[in-house]
Amino acid sequence: MPATILIFLGAGVLGIALGYYLRYIHAISQKESLEISIKERVIDAEGKALKIIEKAEAKVEALEKEKKQEFKEQEEKLAKTEERFIRKEELLDKRQIDVDSQIESVREKIDQIKEIKTRLDGHETEINAKIEAISGLSKEEAYEKLVTVVEKERESDILARLQKLQVRGDEQFDEQARNIITSAIHRIGNTLRVDIMSSTIELPSDDMKGKIIGKEGRNVRAFERATGVDVLIDDVPGHITLSSFDPVRREIARVALESLLADGRIQPAKIEEVVEKARGEVGTIVRKMGEKAAYEAGVSNLHPDLVKILGRLHFRTSYGQNVLWHSVEMAHIAAIIAEEVGADVAVARAGALLHDIGKTVSQEVQGTHVEIGIRILQKYEVDEKVIIAMRAHHEEYPFDTLESIIVQVADAISGGRPGARRDSIENYIKRLAELEEIATSMPGVEKAFAIQAGREVRVIVNPEKITDLEALSLARSIATDIEEKLRYPGEIKVNVIRESRAIEYAR
Repeated sequence: MPATILIFLGAGVLGIALGYYLRYIHAISQKESLEISIKERVIDAEGKALKIIEKAEAKVEALEKEKKQEFKEQEEKLAKTEERFIRKEELLDKRQIDVDSQIESVREKIDQIKEIKTRLDGHETEINAKIEAISGLSKEEAYEKLVTVVEKERESDILARLQKLQVRGDEQFDEQARNIITSAIHRIGNTLRVDIMSSTIELPSDDMKGKIIGKEGRNVRAFERATGVDVLIDDVPGHITLSSFDPVRREIARVALESLLADGRIQPAKIEEVVEKARGEVGTIVRKMGEKAAYEAGVSNLHPDLVKILGRLHFRTSYGQNVLWHSVEMAHIAAIIAEEVGADVAVARAGALLHDIGKTVSQEVQGTHVEIGIRILQKYEVDEKVIIAMRAHHEEYPFDTLESIIVQVADAISGGRPGARRDSIENYIKRLAELEEIATSMPGVEKAFAIQAGREVRVIVNPEKITDLEALSLARSIATDIEEKLRYPGEIKVNVIRESRAIEYAR
């Protein structure tokens, strides 16, 4: 039994050993076959790699040849360009040499000319000195004498030429100006009205006078306190006169008083109520008039408060001419002139419409109405071009733009046309006397007459003291003095008359 077990054990050990050996032999054989397969794949991969490398080398060689060809072509182009630049540089160098030589030649000629001029100046000085020594006159004295002789001998020729030149220039400018102004006046001259503001109210009966005055004058004092105007009851029989420097206040007082007279109940409380209501009505009128004026003048985009201020001009007059509608008329004239001469029509319109805006508060604020108007327009951020256009209409400021000249011309046309304004007798006589005084103050003037309502000054000169040539200069001098010393609408014609009479008697 033990021997059998030993035999079995020995056989098992031998079998295991044999199995391991056979497995080892099998593994070695598989390892060799795997190594062979790997070597075959490596050889195959190396072959493929060699083929890829050969193809790549071929491509690289082709690219290298192509690039070498391109580089060669570029080098050839660069060489040609460089050669061309070199030729141009050589040409420029040659030209520069020629220019330098020409400059040097010109400098030499300039020096020669200066030298010749110096010699000529010296000769001229010597000649002038000899002439002065021979004639006994200096250069200036000889010139004055020559001019005097020529003026006397050729006075008629000089006068004729001056008149010809003056007529030729005046005809061109006058014709153009006449066409523009005539067009403006014809288009709008008959479309505007002139309003006369009245401060006198008729009493319906004498009994109403007592009601207006009230007990111990309390009603009239309450009315004056509420409106800010003076009430004059006994100045005109059957009428009440309202006096105030502020036309808007006067209008409020007029509306309120007419309402009180219609109602018949006049007492301090009622007066305050009616005046407040009248103030609202007049405020509405002011706003509507401002809007109407801006619309008719063709000026838009104005600040609402500025439109209200503009409407207050409806209650202002200047020499009997309503200032608001004078401004509207100016806007139309300025627009026509601006369109004709190629200026900014919108700026000319606005400048003309707003030129007298300062008159609405001129009695309340210090300064001229032009300065006040500038401050008002600046407050409401009006375009600076419009301010420049309106501020020169009384020549307080220079004419900086074409539109500023147009506004001044439109103002003169609107205020100077017949019937536009009425002047007082005192001012009228004073202006005529000043015109005649300026003319008669000139030497050689015998008489002067202001005619045609001051639109013309007719000056009669002494023919023995004033020549025809001097008459032209005299007319210009008188016109210049009038422009500097007097203020007037429109223009004044200066007509100088020189008459020579030869009288002889046959006996």
